[in-house]
Amino acid sequence: MLRALFCLLIASYSLGFAQNAKKTKAAAEQPFSWVSPMNAELAKKSLPPTVKHATFKSASMGIDVGYYIYLPPGYETSQEKYPVVYHLHGGRPGAENKAVRLASYVDTAIQKGTIKPTIYVFPNGGPVSWYDMPEMKQGMGESVFVKELVPQIDATYRTWGTREGRALEGYSQGGRGTTRIMFKHPELFLSVAPGGSGYGPEKHIQENNGYENDSLRFLPLGYNAWDLAKAFAARQDRPTLNILVWDGTKCFNYEHNKLFSAYLKELGIAHEFLSIPEVPHTATGSYDVKGDEIMRHHQKTFDKHRP
Repeated sequence: MLRALFCLLIASYSLGFAQNAKKTKAAAEQPFSWVSPMNAELAKKSLPPTVKHATFKSASMGIDVGYYIYLPPGYETSQEKYPVVYHLHGGRPGAENKAVRLASYVDTAIQKGTIKPTIYVFPNGGPVSWYDMPEMKQGMGESVFVKELVPQIDATYRTWGTREGRALEGYSQGGRGTTRIMFKHPELFLSVAPGGSGYGPEKHIQENNGYENDSLRFLPLGYNAWDLAKAFAARQDRPTLNILVWDGTKCFNYEHNKLFSAYLKELGIAHEFLSIPEVPHTATGSYDVKGDEIMRHHQKTFDKHRP
């Protein structure tokens, strides 16, 4: 049944694939920097005052890597430790400024009491956002995030420093990254929420020997959301993941998100699916309508494990 549904979509997906490939190639040709702060004046106007831009020295690359961090009100005057949500931006190439505006939604939710004080981190995804590209200079986007940034945040800020107090979410390309990372590294995150994810391109990678398009190949084979989900499901020792898959009903990825949800059910991977009515492909638009529910998904996990 799932295969039949996918075949119904593949024709329409193929029509747009060449155009999407051109967009991907154009994006890859844009200037990339591992340190990409927002214009200071714009940041002052558009971000909560507790959002800070920071860098750390990458041990593997020997260069600075940038990120934004939202510290909840009271952080500077208390000794409390906080849970952390990592939000992976969409688009290629990476830049930590791409999704940091979502900090305003977090700040409002905390001020209203919708969620409890929480740290949010907005990382840089690397030259091909959230993928490791070993053949590309300074191209290990996934590894820099998982092996370097996450430990750096726990060492630098007052976090719980545990899987139970660490959540992962992302939108579009960041939703793809969230999905791959949560299944590859489930020991790091308990609450996970991929949104607006391009599971169509991920399926193309799976079925075309690692190629997303003629000029972009992801290796090793199996480095895609579909195969990684299957490998996770086959693990005898697989840890629990609290998964929320979310997307807007007007998003061009919506049908593939429903297919991926059906695939997870076939694999026996428990999760929730959140449909966001009438919202196209936009993270802020999704947060306008259902942001509180996405944030509360993580809070439910944190509340069960709060020290």
